[in-house]
Amino acid sequence: MILVVGANGMLGQELMAVLGGSARGVDVGEIDITSLESVQRVLRTLKPRAVINCAAYTDVDGCETKRELAMAVNGTGVGHLAAVTEEIGAKLVQLSTDYVFDGGKGSPYLEDDPVGPLSAYGESKLLGEENARKNPQHLIVRTQWLYGHAGKNFVETMLKLGAEKDELSVVDDQIGSPTWTGDLSLAIKALLEKGCTGTYHAANAGFVSWNGFAKEIFKEAGLSVTVKPMTTVELNRPANRPLYSTLDCGKLLRDTGFQAQPWQEALKRYLELRKK
Repeated sequence: MILVVGANGMLGQELMAVLGGSARGVDVGEIDITSLESVQRVLRTLKPRAVINCAAYTDVDGCETKRELAMAVNGTGVGHLAAVTEEIGAKLVQLSTDYVFDGGKGSPYLEDDPVGPLSAYGESKLLGEENARKNPQHLIVRTQWLYGHAGKNFVETMLKLGAEKDELSVVDDQIGSPTWTGDLSLAIKALLEKGCTGTYHAANAGFVSWNGFAKEIFKEAGLSVTVKPMTTVELNRPANRPLYSTLDCGKLLRDTGFQAQPWQEALKRYLELRKK
């Protein structure tokens, strides 16, 4: 049995659907990963062969003011999962982020490129990676710009704003790969089926700015909205973000044969399913 921690979240719900009968989910109320005792109780009772940790504090700007909470959930909590999964002989799958990089490389990031987070969120997720590695049977999956059917995300925000306004300003100097939870879940499934361990990058193919992504969302949704460019400096958010953090997913393809579809195709599919 594969245990999905954070099963009610955006990625967790998609994973439960993709993994089907082989998965069981737990969420807040059933497990508190910041408590070692809670993790011990759940994992020792259920004895899964693998644990996929989708539990995270993902408010990037909020992490700047709630640093202790971010470190507890995204860092220390992963350490608890690593310790107990190792104890029961289970694999730990930890979700991580492009925000562990500083965005200064200028080309897609490989798994072994030097890290250098710019924000408290990035630092907390990097601590989570370090703690996950304490279980020799670990699988760290870095992804980026995630959206899905069961949570707050950029696509839904743009669709809501696009229904209300005919003009928006969106940053055009941050570059990455919008990634659908449906494709990320398939990538994780492929990694598990091949018995992979270590660190992997998984994102939809291609890259774009947030501004370009917004334009594509409105085009596919049939909304007439003018999307004006703005810089990250002009946006002036509390947390610093990497400007170019595209992930190279070649290792995923080589080791599993899985390649996520282009981000444009994934967006189309997401919007089609959203109507049903």
